[in-house]
Amino acid sequence: MPIIILIVVLSLLRYFEIGPVANLSWWWIAGLFGVAFLWFEFFERMLGLDKRRAHDEMDKARDARVKKAFEKKPGSRR
Repeated sequence: MPIIILIVVLSLLRYFEIGPVANLSWWWIAGLFGVAFLWFEFFERMLGLDKRRAHDEMDKARDARVKKAFEKKPGSRR
């Protein structure tokens, strides 16, 4: 995600010609797009990061269900 933020910031700075980025070639920014594409399409899958993130989300949902199921309800005798 940080690389996407960097691409957006650099693109905006380059487009509006702000600071030292004004003279930066568009090829550098296009290269970052390529790196981001390779990361999200290939390397993240190879390292298993996409599945780890999905497992973390499932664990959070399960924990929320368990917590909700065991909360004391008003009016119950327990």
